[in-house]
This record gives sequence, structure tokens and C-alpha cells, in this order.
Amino acid sequence: MPLFAFSALIHGYVGWRVLPDLAWPTAGVCAFAAVLLATAILIPAGVMRWRRRAGPLSPALAWGALLSIGLFSSLFVLTVLRDGLLVLAAVAAAIGTSIGAVDLPVGALGAWTAGAVPLLGAFVTAVGFRNARRTAAVVSVDVPIRNLPEALHGFTIAQISDIHVGPTIRGGYLRSIVEAVNALNADLVAVTGDLVDGTVRELAEHVAPLRELASRHGTFFVTGNHEYYSGAPAWIRQLRGLGVRVLMNEHVVVRRGGASLVIAGVTDHGAHHFEPSHRSDPGAAIAGAPVDAAVRVLLAHQPRSAHAAAQAGFDVQLSGHTHGGQFLPWTLFVRLQQPFTAGLHRLQRMWVYTSRGTGYWGPPKRFGAPSEITRLRLVPER
Repeated sequence: MPLFAFSALIHGYVGWRVLPDLAWPTAGVCAFAAVLLATAILIPAGVMRWRRRAGPLSPALAWGALLSIGLFSSLFVLTVLRDGLLVLAAVAAAIGTSIGAVDLPVGALGAWTAGAVPLLGAFVTAVGFRNARRTAAVVSVDVPIRNLPEALHGFTIAQISDIHVGPTIRGGYLRSIVEAVNALNADLVAVTGDLVDGTVRELAEHVAPLRELASRHGTFFVTGNHEYYSGAPAWIRQLRGLGVRVLMNEHVVVRRGGASLVIAGVTDHGAHHFEPSHRSDPGAAIAGAPVDAAVRVLLAHQPRSAHAAAQAGFDVQLSGHTHGGQFLPWTLFVRLQQPFTAGLHRLQRMWVYTSRGTGYWGPPKRFGAPSEITRLRLVPER
């Protein structure tokens, strides 16, 4: 009941602030009211079923609840912004009246902005849905490495991250990602965590396309926080059975020509809260690596592993986790929790690349933070 009460409260706020000012035909006003009522019910119903772990969500409830979360998040933010604008307009009108200036049409502004809230909310949700459900575009990034041996010039890593196979992302979605990655003809594939949102029993068949990933040196995986919400030990066994090399604070040496590259991986930054033996340790991941290795690459789900990785002596860290914020306004806040939001950054002598993710989490919605399949190419530093 608290969930339904909270949902009713925040939906009631949007209805109270927007519905009376809508200068629409009665049918349009009633339709928007019906949408608010539906999302007010679907959101807590979906959350309650998920929290009770009463089996997997039915497809209809999953889609309804997650689409509702995506739509209502935009409606709520737009309503708050509208109220702020109306307050500023009222203050400006009061000041204008006191000094004898021209009156501002505050009433007309209220009607215009009331209509803008549902229209903009629907537009952002529709565009965000299209962006989320398409196969992620390939983003090519050159990573300059000092004294890179010629044998490793152009060495490519295809990175995918944060796919979140679960209620609305299934096997077909993942298969299209696998096909796009295979088309890159990469030297190796890195999967930097948050692959799933659900148990092996629920999702094994939908993750099976990973078996088809192809590259010269194989596919490497590190756990993300969502693996630990979903039963990490079982998923580690499942992925190994698919031919994926799971790196648990360890490394593999890849050789090409006369040069060697270390590909290492750590467990998620917070893994020890779920499995004490899985504490993330970049130092352990590189221990025993060849001292003459030309490049040391670390796969770490969260960017905030970077400081420990730099101290351990890595040259490159590949991460995900942030989704780039996924959609506005959360794109503005993710930087408060992680040192890097998206893209290539320098930390001391180490490069950190943070993927915006290849799928999405929760609402099927991406706006202002497009998904990506990343093609990273090692090049000599100029």
C-alpha cells in the first residue's frame, strides 16, 4: 500500500498542476487523465511483483510498468520545470505591474505550458523508445599508447556493456548485437558487466547467443553489480559454459607477433557486499603478468575502479555502468556517483574508456545518451 500511496501522490501532483490548465477538448483532457491513472497503477504493481520475486514478470505487466516509468519520469520532470517557469513568470509580472510596465500574459503561459507537458513527455518517450530498441551503433575510438610495438598497431577490442537481458530485452535483441560485433572482425571482445537482470533459470536461453561471438583471441567478461542481484555464481558458471572467459581478479596474456598484451578483469566494485570472496582487486588481477608486456588492459565494470587500476600499473581501463545517464535529466546526475560518465579520459598515465552501454536498464528509453558498441583501436602515441 505505501507504494500505491506514493504513486498516487506524485501522479496526483502532475494531474493537479496540469489538468485544470489544459486548453484541450474534453476528450483530450480525459485521455491524459486516463494515462495518468494507468501509470499510477502499473508502476507500483510491477515494482511489487518484482520485489516479491513471485516469478518472472508477465510480458504485459513488464512492458506496461517499464513504459509507464519512462513516460511518467518525463511528465514529472516537465511538470516541475513548468511550475518553476510559472513562478518566475508570476514574479516578473508582479514586478512589471509595480513599476507600471506592460502586463505579462501569465494565464496564456499557463495554458500553453500545460499542453506542452504531455506532448513533450510523449515525444521524448517515443524517441527514447526508438533509441533504446534499435541495435546500438558502432562507436570507433583510437587509444594512443606510448611505445606501442608495431605488432600491436591497430589491435582492436570490441566492447559491449550493460545490455541487461531481462524483462524487455530478450534473445533476439542480444543476437542482433552479436551479429554487429562479429562484423567488426575484432581481435578480442570485452563484455564489461551488467549482462543480465534475472536468474539463469529465467534467462539462460536468451543469453545463449553469446556463444556465437567471434574474434581472434576470444570473449572476456567481468561481473557488474546486476550479476550480483541475479545470482553471480550461477551466471559465472553459465557464461563459462558458453565459451566466455570470466576474469575474476585475474589476467590472460595475448601474444601477437613478438609483442604481448595483458587483458585483465576485476569483479564489480561492490561485489564483496554479496560474495565476500569476490572483492574487487586490480592489484591481484595484474599480479604475475609479464613485466615486458607492451599494454595492460583492465576490464572493470564501474569507472570508479580507475584510481586503484592506475596505481596497479594498467595502461587502459574499459568500463560501463553509467549508461551515460540513459535519458534526461539523469544524464546530469550520474557524474555525482562516478568519476567518468562516458567517453575516453586520462587518469594519470592511464586511459579510461566508459561505455554508455549497449542495451538499457529499466524503461526502454534513451534520450541524450545513445547506446553503443565500441570498437577500440590501439594506436601509437604521437
